[in-house]
Amino acid sequence: MTKSHKHSISRYIITGLLTVIPIWVTWLVFNFLFTQMSRIGTPLVQILAKISSPSVAEWMLDPLFQSIIAIILIFIVLYLLGWIATLVIGKRLIAAFDSLINHIPFLQTLYGSTKKLLLALQQKPNDIQRVVLIDFPSAPMKSVGLVTQTFVDEETGQKIAAVYVPTTPNPTSGYLELVPLDKLTSTSWTIDEAMTFIISGGAVAPGHLNYSNNKD
Repeated sequence: MTKSHKHSISRYIITGLLTVIPIWVTWLVFNFLFTQMSRIGTPLVQILAKISSPSVAEWMLDPLFQSIIAIILIFIVLYLLGWIATLVIGKRLIAAFDSLINHIPFLQTLYGSTKKLLLALQQKPNDIQRVVLIDFPSAPMKSVGLVTQTFVDEETGQKIAAVYVPTTPNPTSGYLELVPLDKLTSTSWTIDEAMTFIISGGAVAPGHLNYSNNKD
């Protein structure tokens, strides 16, 4: 086998890997979500099967159809929960549930912190863009961060931002940094653009980037 043939084989194998890996990662995520939603919705399907006719119950309990129906039921439940949450009675029920959780020490910390983070990401900060760049782990390198809250230093009056720095390719883990506002580099990126950039390892990025630290 000639050297050129070996080079071609290596190149084709690498190209094949680069083609398969995104499909494989997408399948892993899809399979995980499908499995979890199916597992959660299966008890609902089994309850419906018990109150259905024997022929319908047999069809509903088929493994494949059971998974599909379970996922459809989960989406319906999520839709109904979202609709109820917008009503007065739904808001009261959520408030009552929050009050109950707040009396359980460990759950209070976990549930409360997660809910506050999600609420913070839904609300735009008043004095800074949501998606920023910070000098991390050290200058002149920069990392993409999400501003979750701003503070004021009691002694100096300096404004400080709490910045969550997601890791690649898993943005659910990361670092929390306290950074002076004048050290942040504002961007015009949306959260979706930032998360796509992080998950893809920078391969998919918006066509604009302000790397300097100049304030708008």
